Amino acid sequence: MTDHLVIRRPDDWHVHLRDGAMLEAVAPHTARQFARAIVMPNLVPPASSVDAVRAYAARIRKAAGPGFEPLMTCYLTDGISPDEIERGYAEGVWVAAKLYPAHATTNSAHGVTDIAKIAPALERMQRIGMKLLVHGEVTDKAVDIFDREAVFIERTMKRLVKDFPALKIVFEHITTKEAAEFVTAGPATLAATITPHHLAIDRNAIFEGGIRPHLYCLPIAKRSIHRTALRKAAVSGSPKFFLGTDTAPHAVHTKEAACGCAGIFNAPVALEAYVRVFDEEGALDRFEGFASLHGPAFYGLPVNEGRIALSRASVKAPERVAAGPGDVVCYLGGQELGWRFEGPVV
Repeated sequence: MTDHLVIRRPDDWHVHLRDGAMLEAVAPHTARQFARAIVMPNLVPPASSVDAVRAYAARIRKAAGPGFEPLMTCYLTDGISPDEIERGYAEGVWVAAKLYPAHATTNSAHGVTDIAKIAPALERMQRIGMKLLVHGEVTDKAVDIFDREAVFIERTMKRLVKDFPALKIVFEHITTKEAAEFVTAGPATLAATITPHHLAIDRNAIFEGGIRPHLYCLPIAKRSIHRTALRKAAVSGSPKFFLGTDTAPHAVHTKEAACGCAGIFNAPVALEAYVRVFDEEGALDRFEGFASLHGPAFYGLPVNEGRIALSRASVKAPERVAAGPGDVVCYLGGQELGWRFEGPVV
């Protein structure tokens, strides 16, 4: 049995760092473990211009400290300019664009209402080699919340892959068996991120002994058959699947509310949570690929030079992180992790 792992320093291919006091509180937790991170642009107002994203990146670097590189994204809106997209990509301000269906999740009111409205932008992205990151849920109120990802595949993802065959697409934070199978069977231009919480919980966990608001996220956790399919995909060794925490901090009072926010803050324990799953699946030998190699390969970036270590140990997850006006509850807070992130290997 392996009790100590040394792997290339990993990257997080999907994070929410927020802004202001929340950014200052949470960014160091991501930077402690990861060398780079794909940063989501769903601020208020949305980060859709070159100048806005450049300024946001500067705030992130200041909050995270040295040794961490934010990889920025552009928030797609119905009327976004293809020229602005290309300018930001050419100037190295952003590496990808994010597609939020309007009203699908936190701060997505300005998202895309119809794929046809961003077709010129997608054509330009395909031509210049810029990645598309997709929150894959329909927002049709007639569709059950637990079916929204599967329906999105049929209504939108299949069309995207077909209509833009050279566009590299990341199906983000997948939660269903259908998504895992779709990505596996898809072309080499299609990949997916998987969160630590969707590998560990199913929808029953949200209602265990009452409502558990800190386990509510979007896309919402599904049945156990879907969790099993995600675990199989993550540990398969396929380069199509890689680490993306979707860590999404919200202050306690906004989660424990009559209409609570969606999001799970897992940054303080991300690597421990992931490696525990790979340990349970007998796949520790494939953890480095998922955490450190597959993402850079898909994005066309070099792997990180440094290495980090994790060790089997008795350690509990922190329960809360102070963040400006209100604490943020941590994923797995107070629970035994079984592994400890030891930090860089010198």
